Amino acid sequence: MLKDVENLEKVEKPSRTTFRLRNLEVFPNTILSPMDGVTDAPFRRLCRVLSGDRMGLLVSEFVPTDGDAVFNLEGHKQLRFFPEERPFGVQFFGRFPDKMADAARKIAVALKPDYIEVNAGCPAPKVAGKGSGSGLLRDLPRLQEILHDVRAALDGCGVDMPLTLKCRIGWDSESINVLETLRIAEGEGVEMLTVHGRTRLQGYNGLADWDWIGKVAAAAKIPVIGNGDVNSVEVARERIESYGVSGVAIGRGAMHNPWIFGQIADAWEGKPKRVITAGEALDVFKLYYGFKIEDGSTDKGAEGRLKQLAARLCKGFCGSEDDVAMQVRQALLSSSCAAELLDRAQSLKDGLAKGLVFDPGRLVNLNGAKETELKFGDQFKGR
Repeated sequence: MLKDVENLEKVEKPSRTTFRLRNLEVFPNTILSPMDGVTDAPFRRLCRVLSGDRMGLLVSEFVPTDGDAVFNLEGHKQLRFFPEERPFGVQFFGRFPDKMADAARKIAVALKPDYIEVNAGCPAPKVAGKGSGSGLLRDLPRLQEILHDVRAALDGCGVDMPLTLKCRIGWDSESINVLETLRIAEGEGVEMLTVHGRTRLQGYNGLADWDWIGKVAAAAKIPVIGNGDVNSVEVARERIESYGVSGVAIGRGAMHNPWIFGQIADAWEGKPKRVITAGEALDVFKLYYGFKIEDGSTDKGAEGRLKQLAARLCKGFCGSEDDVAMQVRQALLSSSCAAELLDRAQSLKDGLAKGLVFDPGRLVNLNGAKETELKFGDQFKGR
């Protein structure tokens, strides 16, 4: 779905284009960051197709473990993945070591993903406020116990499976403890650490602090993956070169540009830059719709996801007149059903959108304003 453009210079590739996770040689050195309500199997499969099957690592949406008296695989749709998604990891979260260990054992034995990841990064109040996700950064002894018990569960179930961890740099700017988190992780057998360069207080606002990510990478004996504000091939290269990370994780950048992993792979393989025509981008909706229906979505549910994607992709459309891109966006978003949206996408491809291109360079500002305080709700009481 990508079209070559002549006379465009190549992006210089970084000195490191792969990393190893136990026996896996991962190329390109990228990970699609898990995002609740976004990176389900259909979206992951879409990104993989658009990348030419060069995605690095894929990860599930994060799976809760605290809510069940006994962890039940069938109760968590987030665990579903397709064979073509490998190498694939399951990320889960919770605050009880025994429940996390039980879930890890069941996931490893029944589903056999390529790795299992503990989430110590989610900032959502309903997660962090109850002591899991980034809430574990306020209770590192508990995080250590979870990692110890999960590693023991994996070692004891007869499945050869790496354990990884994702975390933030700390709870707030006054309690940055990511280097201590690294020490604990390495001591408990974690084989890869992904660091989101924001505190819990920041949420997803402001800019990620890559200086702290670089400090972790310099101190680590295991691969460190940097996460935060990677929204282009050029930024991915600069982060890898400047901060010594083994690779980068990409979240919101992929929401707005699902081709980014293929663009990075092209650059690392020495291929010239490519552009995406608006017509090629509009073809994505039919593919995404098919993946949603195959995954069991209702037609209405698929329509909602198509419109989410349309709102994001159309921000990158450009041509001689920007109002044309806005007209394309409005035509898609005003569709009354999925079938109408797909029909309109085809008509726009052959009409109004002809001549437009998708320019990911228009998607630089994905951040909001930085929070200045954390407002505690009932779930934070007693913390």
